[in-house]
Amino acid sequence: MSDTTNTQHNIPWYEDFFDYSYLRIYEPFLPAEKNAQEAEQILARLNLAPGSRILDLACGYGRHSIPLAKLGYKITGLDLSATLLAHAQQEATDQQVSVTWEQADMRNIPFKQEFDAVINIFTSFGYFEQEADNLLVLKQIYEALKPDGLLLLDTVYQIRLVRSFTPHSIIHYDDGLTVLEERHFDLQTSRNEVKITLLYPDGKRGEHSHSMRLYTFSELSNLLATAGFSVQASYGSLDGSPLTMDSRLVLLAKKI
Repeated sequence: MSDTTNTQHNIPWYEDFFDYSYLRIYEPFLPAEKNAQEAEQILARLNLAPGSRILDLACGYGRHSIPLAKLGYKITGLDLSATLLAHAQQEATDQQVSVTWEQADMRNIPFKQEFDAVINIFTSFGYFEQEADNLLVLKQIYEALKPDGLLLLDTVYQIRLVRSFTPHSIIHYDDGLTVLEERHFDLQTSRNEVKITLLYPDGKRGEHSHSMRLYTFSELSNLLATAGFSVQASYGSLDGSPLTMDSRLVLLAKKI
């Protein structure tokens, strides 16, 4: 079990957060049935024919890449984490599914006009402290898409977080793991700063942190427009439900 911490200030949080601890924290809440259902919802939003090429950007351990490939789409999963990509590769092999895996920083996507759609799901946008870097991600997505290609972006809605903000939480897992979260939302930077402490049943302790820029609808729409996109639709969930003050923020944008 990895007990890596990212308390060293010279290491960006996203370079070591996504390891076995991440799997331990989130995988229990994301069963295969939920992932398969979300894959179908993603396809309903995109409305693309089977055989279309889709880039799963920040694909993690492939929880959407693999079910999308099973449904007949040509999937490339890109992520920075070697740990999660290795997990994804093993899972794809076990399920006899063909997915192309690529390790890269999302600010440097090594594809040009290759995809019919790019998906960025489960709050995998807004990692970088400089807004120019978050904009660069959208510009890289733009370059990776074919003409008229689509981007489906799913993230935490800033308004919802502010309305229901809780500064801390404790989660007890069936296997004895306890996860503590301490949160601070910076009103000047619109960043949600989270410190996570993992207390293992054997007495070991792990610490991680993450920091996300959270957006309003207008902020994210304007950023997409700056990168060359036109927002086609907004939703409150991948299931197509309406955007509300208590929903997630899901935008469908088109390369123009």
